[in-house]
Amino acid sequence: MNDPLFRVLRVALEVPLRRFFDYLPVPEAPLDQQQPGCRVLVPFGRRTLVGVIVAVSPQSDIAPASLRPAQSLLDSAPILAPHLLQLCAWAADYYQHAPGEVYLQALPTALRQPKPIPTNQVQAWQIQPDFAVDSLPKQAYRQKELAEFLLQQARPVPESEIREEGFSKAQILKLASLGALEEVTMEAPPAPVSASLEPALELNPAQQSCLDVLQEVSDRHQGLLLYGVTGSGKTEVYLHWIAHLLQSGRQVLVLIPEISLTPQTLARFERRFGPIVAAYHSGLTELERLRSWERARKGEARIIIGTRSSVFMSFQALGAIIVDEEHDASFKQQDGFRYSARDLALVRGKLENLPVLLGSATPSLESLHNVELGKYKLLRLENRAGAAQKARINLLDIKSRPLQAGLSQPLIEQIQQHLDRREQVLLFINRRGYAPVLMCHDCGWIAECRHCDARLTLHKRAPQLRCHHCEASAHIPPHCPQCGGPALRPIGTGTERTEDELQRLFPNYPVHRVDSDTTRSKRRFAAMLDHIHEGEPCLLVGTQILAKGHHFPKVTLVAVINADSGLFSSDFRATERMLQTLVQVAGRAGRADAPGTVVIQTHHGDHPLMQSLTQDDYLEIAHQLLQERELAQLPPYHCLTLIQAEAPYQDQAMAWLTGCKREAEAISARSNNLDIRLSGPMPAIMEKRAGRYRAQLHLSAPNRAPLRALLSQLLLWADGQRLPNGLRWSVDVDPIDFL
Repeated sequence: MNDPLFRVLRVALEVPLRRFFDYLPVPEAPLDQQQPGCRVLVPFGRRTLVGVIVAVSPQSDIAPASLRPAQSLLDSAPILAPHLLQLCAWAADYYQHAPGEVYLQALPTALRQPKPIPTNQVQAWQIQPDFAVDSLPKQAYRQKELAEFLLQQARPVPESEIREEGFSKAQILKLASLGALEEVTMEAPPAPVSASLEPALELNPAQQSCLDVLQEVSDRHQGLLLYGVTGSGKTEVYLHWIAHLLQSGRQVLVLIPEISLTPQTLARFERRFGPIVAAYHSGLTELERLRSWERARKGEARIIIGTRSSVFMSFQALGAIIVDEEHDASFKQQDGFRYSARDLALVRGKLENLPVLLGSATPSLESLHNVELGKYKLLRLENRAGAAQKARINLLDIKSRPLQAGLSQPLIEQIQQHLDRREQVLLFINRRGYAPVLMCHDCGWIAECRHCDARLTLHKRAPQLRCHHCEASAHIPPHCPQCGGPALRPIGTGTERTEDELQRLFPNYPVHRVDSDTTRSKRRFAAMLDHIHEGEPCLLVGTQILAKGHHFPKVTLVAVINADSGLFSSDFRATERMLQTLVQVAGRAGRADAPGTVVIQTHHGDHPLMQSLTQDDYLEIAHQLLQERELAQLPPYHCLTLIQAEAPYQDQAMAWLTGCKREAEAISARSNNLDIRLSGPMPAIMEKRAGRYRAQLHLSAPNRAPLRALLSQLLLWADGQRLPNGLRWSVDVDPIDFL
């Protein structure tokens, strides 16, 4: 083709293929408008898909006569800037993922549809007034609660408001499929305007020193790690730095690990900065996410508080990225496109020449290693702000002690002492439900999940047995299914059981349970937090949700019910995670004037890690863990990739990965690369999950380049293989979950 005007659109499509697709330009649209970063509607087989133009080329590997034209141009100007296209290209290459799925990840779900979306409207649902709630099955208790909630409202209710009550999209759609609900659209409410904004707090010398460094690097790329002990005022440093950036007309992206933290973080930022703050997370409806995305792209929203996916958002003038609680595993996507939002934030900062600040009281070992290598600058806040002092940590040996729902007598006595002083007490137990096991005392039968290698957890509030891995549920049997005996006993302790015991032991004080079952409704959770912040004596019992980011000034005693779960795990990251959790939850104690005490119940008080907790600070313990990782040739000193396969039958996944290993060994031999180590294939720690059998092949190397080169060739081979029916496989670069 010698035509100098000939052009081909290279388009990314949301399909699981590791390639782009060439199309002729849209005939009806001006060629100069069909630019990289614009969306186009294209034919794909018998379907019509939305794609993103990634390049405009004068040539194609496909004969011009075989090329089909794109059907329509959806944007008159690019909606993905060049640096975002670069970020997507880098991510697809690094994480070895189908590029089209990566590029479309950078768009809100609403923009992946071929129809225009009105951004000034929201999705809402109304219930048919004559719908009979009693017609729903008995086990559909959440659908009944949803129907009753909508009947009480007697008006169309925005989907976001429904989801704030703790109901899921699946529950809404299920009721709609039964003809009970009708979807409508309504005008979006205006953004709230604060009557008056909170003034900035005065920084102490350590905070001011950190801010001085941040202001110094505000105009260039720099990775920074802010290590601040719990209660040291990291967020106030963020707020002062953001104010500085806003003065120069820039925007800021603040990444937080979980949706549960969004309301409180958003509220604090709105009190300081007003309606220029917007949220972006999966708890919002498609239209609400689109509206936040548009506000950021146009520069109307100057601060975005977002979870993982917001790392791909478009901004008019992004000036900095802050990753709060950077150690949190929630920043890593665990299915589909398995990316780390923390790591992509750093890549984006380099591409756009802007600073990226990682903040944590318990930094990840990877980030501390990057400090050692000189890649990040370390900032320190080693003392609590104001008059608050670091809580004293005590180990309570519970060997041979009688326990009441996991509580020892010395702990019960300490709880009473703090309540008598009109203080608050927090108890941490990382197991929701009433008991993790239901067992027959006569024959030993245990309630197990039919779909997973896991036991069913007993829940009593919504009475049922539930699998916390696949969400399967079953009725609680009145008699043992195996022997017919009546002696079914709950074994172990969960948050519900601890709550019941606390209510029995301390009947004059309210008990607040905080876990994923009680925080489904954002409004109820907010009401619970408001009651806690009133400062009256009470007891809090909960899971990791309590350990993250909360400020409870009246909590003076924190008790960890059983701290031993991570000491002897087969996962090499378990010790790091356990340490982070214990330090974080301990940080909830003594955050105001009253001194704090932490009691850790353990059967292994002589374990070196437990001893270190009472004597050393986090950085010293983390340094010891880094030395162990280096000796064991584990991340961050070795690069690791996981190839996973799952299939309906036990031997299929193992057989397919065995073929992968043979091919990987052949590739290594041809390239004479002896540094890559292959381990497996082996069953996953939980081999059966949701009715499918899973296996893993581990690939590790001291350097990333040869491992990436091998993966590129191996995946080309794998893409060309014919798979057994039902087998699926995936690649996880830098994995953090081996379950």
